[in-house]
Amino acid sequence: MNRAVTAGEIASYHRDGVVVLRDVFDAEWIELLAAGLDAQITSPTARARVWDRDGAGRTMFWDSQAWLGIEQYRRFVMQSPAAEIAGQIMRSAQVNFFFDAVFVRSPGSQFSTPWHQDEPYWSITGYDSCTIWMPLDPVTSDSALAFVPGSHVASSAWNHYNFGKLNPDDHVDVDQVDFSPIADQDVPDIDADPAAFGVLSWAMEPGDCVVFNGRTMHGGSGKLRPDAELRVFTSKWLGDDVRVIFRECGMDPDHTAVMRAHGLGPGDRPGTELYPLVWERART
Repeated sequence: MNRAVTAGEIASYHRDGVVVLRDVFDAEWIELLAAGLDAQITSPTARARVWDRDGAGRTMFWDSQAWLGIEQYRRFVMQSPAAEIAGQIMRSAQVNFFFDAVFVRSPGSQFSTPWHQDEPYWSITGYDSCTIWMPLDPVTSDSALAFVPGSHVASSAWNHYNFGKLNPDDHVDVDQVDFSPIADQDVPDIDADPAAFGVLSWAMEPGDCVVFNGRTMHGGSGKLRPDAELRVFTSKWLGDDVRVIFRECGMDPDHTAVMRAHGLGPGDRPGTELYPLVWERART
């Protein structure tokens, strides 16, 4: 690691559900991920989607779970400081890798991410899940992902957005969700009054990252200046209390089939080579 994670940063994460970490990845890791992303865009997985394409041809590209096929990503997962950062931030004894996802907005893209939490979409449950959000390009605070502090401890079951319908191209209907049978309220219109929700976002440089809890409400922003693109690599990490769950409301991405193929079922701790144990806290 370029530097240690501080006690104050760890406390901020558990208070707000999100924290920005400055200068924790050196240029080698950014260059490695950029090379991997080039390869992924050239040959995307079957899960890839174009979430937005406007009349000017500007796009928002998304793809996930590419790490098993892209050597640069695999090296980052297994050798970079990311797993240790996740473990220190979550105060976990063990950290398993979950999956990767990339978000690529072409210059001038105006696509704004619908507000949502991640964990309700996933095939796992537990407080100890987090995402490390890493921009590979400089990003201004009004274009970066934004967060509602404290939302990771809210008790509401939100009627979250179905990202599965976000694709202007022909695409197989996979990873569809419908939270309406279990929701007790709709996601509020956070963009209408961000100050009322205390929304947080940060200007960032490559080497910085944001770590946020799987239950933290996030979205918005993403609207770029005409000469600015935004490439983001995210990695998802699982700590001590996480267990497998197969949700009747649907999952996105839905790991049910691959989990079952690897002998994992509801209540199990994620593991196997699909969700490898990457970091353990040193025993004292």
